[in-house]
Parts: sequence; structure tokens; C-alpha cells
Amino acid sequence: MPEITPASGGAEEDLDLTVLLPCFNEQEAIGPVVRELRDALAGWPGTWEILVVDDASTDESAARAEIADVRVVRRVQNAGAGAARKTGIREARGQLIAMIDADGTYPAKHLPELLSHFPEWDQVNGARTSEKGTLRWLRTPAKWAIRKLAEWIAGRQIPDLNTGMKIFKRDQMKHYLWAIPDGFSCVSSMTLAFLCNGHAVRWDPIEYRTRIGQSKFHPVRDAAKYMATVVRIVMYFRPMRVFLPLALAVAAGGLAKGFYSWKLSPQHTLQESDIVILLGAVMIGVVGLLADLIVAQRRELR
Repeated sequence: MPEITPASGGAEEDLDLTVLLPCFNEQEAIGPVVRELRDALAGWPGTWEILVVDDASTDESAARAEIADVRVVRRVQNAGAGAARKTGIREARGQLIAMIDADGTYPAKHLPELLSHFPEWDQVNGARTSEKGTLRWLRTPAKWAIRKLAEWIAGRQIPDLNTGMKIFKRDQMKHYLWAIPDGFSCVSSMTLAFLCNGHAVRWDPIEYRTRIGQSKFHPVRDAAKYMATVVRIVMYFRPMRVFLPLALAVAAGGLAKGFYSWKLSPQHTLQESDIVILLGAVMIGVVGLLADLIVAQRRELR
């Protein structure tokens, strides 16, 4: 079935797919990306739309998207890639949402293959086979370290944690919008939210190209935000993954210090600091259990 354009009579009805393009100052790339998307989905047997969410661009990105005859939502204040994606998810008419960056890095030709995995899967991601960003010597090890932390938290292998090409079920993602940050780490949060809540998530290898235009990614600041986001998502959905190891580590330290104090003391007694450390380990464990109970209750109410 064909694309539903903004002027079509059925535009307000639910569609099968929304292709979401978050956009900030991508006037050079937005036109070619829209054309590539239309070519890729021309033979796809469902109703679909292209939705561009312009995050208060200072160039002609929104105007060029409108000229390309796609639906455009303009944000009046720039708030970040995550904020634009959340706006797009709320505005999407498709039961499935395919996110792809508006900078030309992700080949749209992979979309039909990724879409073929639905409805069996809840989220399908494109796993990039190469790194084309700037400062690769810094980005690659930072992403590897963050990905390994996320794998330990999620309890499964994650080929590409922060890919910008992903398809998911709209109604499921709406449950987790409260946990999605406004910045670049939003895509990692979307992946971890599904993984930590038992949804079926898969990755397919895809190509990755050099972007059109200038990157807005700051390798040090945004990498630090990625790391903080991973830990925060765990606290939201799997708090015992943080609290239990921390409690055990503090308890081990307290026991070691207590044994050392006992050996050195003429009376073979413990010091007050030893007791404080052990009580601290117990308190951390109790807080973790309470947090886990709150998460479990929230999951039941959803």
C-alpha cells in the first residue's frame, strides 16, 4: 500500500508504520534521506508515513522537509535528539515506528528486511558493522566500555547499543517515555528499557555511512552522558544489578577490615568503623530490595 501523505483523507487514522526522522540543522541531508526512504519502502505492503520532527533548527531543514511533502512537526525550542524522538513517538500514527537519523548515515534499504521480523519481535535494531564518526580512536573504546556495562546489566549480548536505526512497537515504547532522556543517549535508553522489561529485541547487521554535514556529537561530554544513562536505566528497571554487587563489595571490605582489626587488637575486638561498614552493607542491600519491590509493583500495574 502507498505512503499516506499529510493531505490524504486517511491521514488521521492509524497506519502500519511511521518513519521518524528527528532533525536539527540537516538541510543538506533531509531531502536525499526522504527520497531514499520513499524508494526503499515503495514495495512494502503496508500504509506508512514519514514524520520529520524539527528540533528548532536554525537553517532551512523544516522548510525543505515540507517541500519534500512529508509531515513536519516543529518544536519551538531546541531540547535535544531524545526530546525530538519523544515528540515524534507521541505524534506518530503508525503502529510500528522506524527511527532513522536525518544525516544520511543509515541506508534506508535495510528497512524492509528489519520490518520483516514483526510482529514476532518487539524491537529490531540495525547493528552497524563499522564506525564512521569523528575521533574514532576515542569513540570506539568508549562505546565498547559502555556496551560491556550494558551487557552485564541486561544479561545478554548487545551488538550495537546506541544505533540510531531501530524499529519498535509504538504502544510498548510509550510506556517508557518517562525514562528516556532528551540527549543523544536516548537510543541506548530505548534499547535497555525493552531489554530490562522482558521484550523481544534483536539486531541485524547493517552498513553505516559517513554523515552529510557536521556532527553535533561531543565525544567526551556525550560519552559521559551515555555511561550515566546506562546506570540510571538499571536503577529504573533492575536496581539489584547495582545494589547487590555494591552491598557485597562493601560487606567484603568490612569483613576484611574487621578481620585485620581483630588480629591486631590485643583484646581481639572489632573497631566501631568495622561495624559501621558492615551495617552500611546491610543498608545498601535493604535499599536495593525496596527498590526492586517498587520496580516489580510498577511493572504489575502497567
